[in-house]
Amino acid sequence: MKTRSGIAAALSVVAICAVVGVAVYAAATGAHSDAQTAAATQFTPQATFAGLTPSTGNPELESLNLVHPSPGTIVAAAGPFDDRFVLEDLAFDGGAVSGAVRVTSDVSDVLDLEVLAGFYDADGVLVGSGRFVHHLSEDTTHTEPPIERQEFTIAVPGDVSGRAVAVSIGVPVLVNE
Repeated sequence: MKTRSGIAAALSVVAICAVVGVAVYAAATGAHSDAQTAAATQFTPQATFAGLTPSTGNPELESLNLVHPSPGTIVAAAGPFDDRFVLEDLAFDGGAVSGAVRVTSDVSDVLDLEVLAGFYDADGVLVGSGRFVHHLSEDTTHTEPPIERQEFTIAVPGDVSGRAVAVSIGVPVLVNE
């Protein structure tokens, strides 16, 4: 059985360790005694991956440069998500391409989607591109069945208007629940 003096000594050691621990923590983090400064001092973990460069700009599809569609046609440009969707109701009127992307991989809302259109001249040479971007609104509630089909329209860029006679469509971004 421990004596009262032994318990008091143990509690004193615990108290001293706690004070030392707080002092060491405050010194290491630069925290001060004021509560706001201590609350504002937070550790943010950061990771780096040797040899990887963060992406810049919009996602592109190399396949836009590999297809050479005939005048009046709309072709698919290969992308990383081709097994997760189908293109529907594609149309090109010389001023814009339109259609829809229907997700087939599972039943869930489309959170983020980018559709990339390549526009080609009569020789099948890529002369410009355009993009449709969809982000699901954060205030969307899930009271109805998920939306798996996203319609899009992409205008021909003004600087190639009149020269664009064929189109390729690809999807560089597709995120669903």
